[in-house]
Amino acid sequence: MTATGQLKEEHKAVKEALQILHVFAQNLKAGKKVDKADFEKLLEFLKVFVDKCHHGKEENLLFPAMEKAGIPKEGGPIGMMLYEHSLGRNFIKGMGSAKTGRKIADNIEGYCQLLTEHIDKEDNILYEMADMHLDKATQRELLKKFDLLEKEKIGPGKHEKFHQTLNKLKKVYPLPKV
Repeated sequence: MTATGQLKEEHKAVKEALQILHVFAQNLKAGKKVDKADFEKLLEFLKVFVDKCHHGKEENLLFPAMEKAGIPKEGGPIGMMLYEHSLGRNFIKGMGSAKTGRKIADNIEGYCQLLTEHIDKEDNILYEMADMHLDKATQRELLKKFDLLEKEKIGPGKHEKFHQTLNKLKKVYPLPKV
């Protein structure tokens, strides 16, 4: 597997989390209660798995490797992805600090739309560029560094625990069949 292949695999889990978030937003907009513990678990997934781990791999390792290979940060796709990561963090903060169900739902919807489009750009443009510019040795080295970053940023075994949590939430909040 390549470094970009691993990031694409992680996107699958992120998309599932976005679908669950969408269910939460629909319930909140309809005036229904959302289980606070489940919402907090999903918020932790977004903060730790998506931001610290996944975005950490991109920002600290992949993007610098792409810059070194000649892809500019400013005025190009890397700069745009960094900007979108920042916007996503603001939506996550908004989800956690909003005082009404409607405000939480608004932040969820903004985040879901942003991340859906963001993932599409990364999978179909940015990672393709990375694959064209990064040789196999660099991709292998990035994978090793990804593992190290994951252990340091979120801790051993935490990645698997996040997937278990996501699987439990998918049973409670079934994803639509596509």
